[in-house]
Amino acid sequence: MFHPRRTLRALLLPLAAGLALTALPARTAHAASTLANGGFETGGAGAATPAGWSEYGDTGASFTESGGHGGSYRLSHWAATAYKVETYQYLSGLANGSYKLTAWVRSGGGQKSAYLALKNCGGAEQRTDLPVSAGGWLRIVVPVVVTGNQCTISVNSDANAGNWINVDDLTFTPGTSGTSVKGADISSLAKSEAKGGVYRNGSGTAGDALAILKSSGMNYARLKVWVNPADGYNDKARVLAVAKRVKAQGMKLLVDFHYSDFWADPGRQDKPAAWAGHSYGQLRTDVYNHTYDVLNALKAQGTTADMVQVGNEINGGMLWNEGSTSDWTRLAGLLNSGYDAVKAVNSATTVALHLAEGGDLDGTRWWFDNARSHGVKFDAIGLSYYGYWHGTLADFQTTIDDAATRYGKPVFVAETAYPFRLDSEDAHQNIIDTGDELVAGYPASVAGQTRWMNDVASIVEAVPGGRGLGVFYWEATWTAVDGNGWDPTDAASGNAWENQALFGYDDRALSSTSWFRHR
Repeated sequence: MFHPRRTLRALLLPLAAGLALTALPARTAHAASTLANGGFETGGAGAATPAGWSEYGDTGASFTESGGHGGSYRLSHWAATAYKVETYQYLSGLANGSYKLTAWVRSGGGQKSAYLALKNCGGAEQRTDLPVSAGGWLRIVVPVVVTGNQCTISVNSDANAGNWINVDDLTFTPGTSGTSVKGADISSLAKSEAKGGVYRNGSGTAGDALAILKSSGMNYARLKVWVNPADGYNDKARVLAVAKRVKAQGMKLLVDFHYSDFWADPGRQDKPAAWAGHSYGQLRTDVYNHTYDVLNALKAQGTTADMVQVGNEINGGMLWNEGSTSDWTRLAGLLNSGYDAVKAVNSATTVALHLAEGGDLDGTRWWFDNARSHGVKFDAIGLSYYGYWHGTLADFQTTIDDAATRYGKPVFVAETAYPFRLDSEDAHQNIIDTGDELVAGYPASVAGQTRWMNDVASIVEAVPGGRGLGVFYWEATWTAVDGNGWDPTDAASGNAWENQALFGYDDRALSSTSWFRHR
């Protein structure tokens, strides 16, 4: 935790407080083709202006001090009064091409803005906000295409009194970054519409929820498949119908097989009623046939699945008890039956394995080490990560980075969400409904929801080796509609999640849908 005591420096803040930072001079005394003092080690603690860097605005709020990420020192922004400051470095003589700024950061949050930027590089300025992480360091990246042989690297704070950031170990190297998946689970949509659910754009005009989300930047839809659900939704026929709409919007399709008639998650992996009493050998055939049947029907109607999850949050396995992680040999056989069926329909479809607990490094390693040693076949790793349950952002970054590197596979967030308010629209209590359940620095507001999604996406973008595919929001269209509750066996059940949808209680798309445009 950062507890600065910079009283003298605060007293010496220049009279330029509050000046806009857009008046930054184009050139400074320092102009080199390589980033200097990216670790802030030169000069040590107390350097008012770090060697190689320049400052603009309330310069007393930018300084180096002990407590670095890699070395002994770091750059910090802090003041006892409101401040606006930029620490920057101008590079010239660059070969034109793609570059990537990488930095380790921490922030106590609360600023009007706190971000890293690459600007004056020949194209549009690129920014990445600093996620709120008062404890663990986080790595974030900013990519840019240099076309004018120069670029300015910028650390910016527009802060209230006492707000702080730490930045360290910056590198500026050839390379690029970004995420290809900006997705959402919309499994609730068909039933919502059938029960009278309405979806509106930000201006209030009613329309197709998928078209509204597509216009915000969504490019990938996730649909769950139950075998014989009590309400008839999320079965093969319904998934086929929604898949046509997904593909008509130009989106890609992820099919999420639960291998159950009901929700499957770490606490519950019930076999479908139709498979009850089947032998293990028959269950392997059941998995293959069901997977093949749904995916082949999708292919036949021209809506081939782009990605498939063989199982949903299968930390404890699936199709209990035969497919429990207490017997990895049998679980591996079931998973490989699913894999083989996917590839038999379309060899280009990505097969993902999906765990919850996205901040659990040890648990994720245990699971995938076992999967690997038992010959389980897969192409990608999906993790659920809910910040109010699954550890800090630093825990999440450590886990997803390790999964990508340790197993050499692309990774993505299969599920995440955040509330835009705490009260409930229906009579059913929301799962997250009190302030003490929230993640520090992320209020239950549209702004908090927006920030959460962008910051999670920024961490996925920074996964080493370009292996971060992107993020799926859960569950974008699950608004409070009578009859569309959580329990498919009970039409009177309510929705405990409407305060985490991407449509408000007035049915309008929230401005937080802007996260779909994350780089």
